[in-house]
Amino acid sequence: MRPDDIPTGELVDRILVPFDGEGAGEAELTFGQLGLWQSMRPDLSRTVDYVAEPPPGTTVDDVVDMLAFMVGRHQSLRTTLVPRQDGRPPRQKVAARGEIPLLVVSAAGDDPAEVAESLSTHWQVVPFAYETEWPVRLGVVVAAGVVTHVVTVILHTSIDAFGFSALVADIGARDPSTGAPAGPVTGLPPLAQAAWEATPAGRKQNERSLRYLEKVLRTAPADVFGPPRYPGEPHYELVRYRSRALSLAIHAVAARERIDDSPALLTAFLVGAARVTGAHPMLTLMLVSNRFRPGYAGSVSALIKVTPFLLDLAGRTVGEAVVRAAGRALNAYKNAYYNAYEQDEVIERVESERGERFDLSCYYNDRRQGDRVHAGVPAPSAQEIRAALADSELSWRPEVGIPRTKIHLCVDDPPGAVELVLSADTRYLSRDDMAALARAVEEAAVQAALEPDTPTGISTDVPVEAVR
Repeated sequence: MRPDDIPTGELVDRILVPFDGEGAGEAELTFGQLGLWQSMRPDLSRTVDYVAEPPPGTTVDDVVDMLAFMVGRHQSLRTTLVPRQDGRPPRQKVAARGEIPLLVVSAAGDDPAEVAESLSTHWQVVPFAYETEWPVRLGVVVAAGVVTHVVTVILHTSIDAFGFSALVADIGARDPSTGAPAGPVTGLPPLAQAAWEATPAGRKQNERSLRYLEKVLRTAPADVFGPPRYPGEPHYELVRYRSRALSLAIHAVAARERIDDSPALLTAFLVGAARVTGAHPMLTLMLVSNRFRPGYAGSVSALIKVTPFLLDLAGRTVGEAVVRAAGRALNAYKNAYYNAYEQDEVIERVESERGERFDLSCYYNDRRQGDRVHAGVPAPSAQEIRAALADSELSWRPEVGIPRTKIHLCVDDPPGAVELVLSADTRYLSRDDMAALARAVEEAAVQAALEPDTPTGISTDVPVEAVR
């Protein structure tokens, strides 16, 4: 199956769009790219995808212009991967110029929105040809001669969610009359990132992060989930839980504690997971954007990394847990920048010394794009928070490439709410457990906001197995 073998609609044109940009060369993969390359499966490339309804009047020529602009302007979007024969990860190669295809798909009487979603799903499941294919797949869906949707799927080693937001902002900042960019590219591209990572300063950051990793592993339980709770083969489900109350509650906690709301949400997840599964303390791999680093805020590239996090909830209140999480999370964020293959070496060494393997199967990804500080915004009242509980919505939706871990929580921020996107291995969490966990996160956040003296419920003297 190829990218051009579209599943629905009718392929009416394949336009080769020329691009020309500054900067070219070859380098090692960056720290961010290495971690994402490790996570690729032979049968499935990891991607960032987006289906948009463009402004009325948008033409195919407009999309051609946009594609040429964004690929020419950003090195990461004109990067291919150069394989090695010795088993090491590939190198990256940035081209200065070339041609990239744009597919024009007619809805052909079908629902244009369904055709667009079908094309997006198709592109997500067809693996990229890393050595020969550009990392951007772009298409337009037309109905009755009108462009209804623009479909974008980008290889994850070239961009992450925050990099995609930077790309959208850069495109939106163009002069509406001339199409000129708002200014020079300010975010460091991958070639510059790779160059810095090879400097003494970059190596020092890498070593500091690896020392933090080892310190966490020395005190972490190797396996808090234990054997499967339910029989059967590995199977993964995904549930979405959208909650206004959760959004309001973490805002209230942030205002009271004078912090951003991230630690409140993280604590609510850990408390909720401990209450539902008994897993405590739960070694959690947090995904960190790294956008706070100099030159990285507006970079159209892949910078996300995982960092281990461990929080002892035993004998504490939910309010105390939030305060404790705030300090520890900052340390975790600072140490989320390292070479993923050297990370593996640290893990293997500690496992060998301890004589047991770590269960690295719990992931937490707060990928919200909006403001988390709420500066100058009045905190919601207790009445508002409680009333919002009635609006919470739970839905089950299959997705391409569901993460194959025991617990994987992604957090999004649709308007006025927080959405938990929870996937799990059903041998460890049934569908009922997953729904209970989503609601338990909401409950813990509301308690942190309105009743911070509420105990976490984890005893200091009860073994984890007894809790389960």
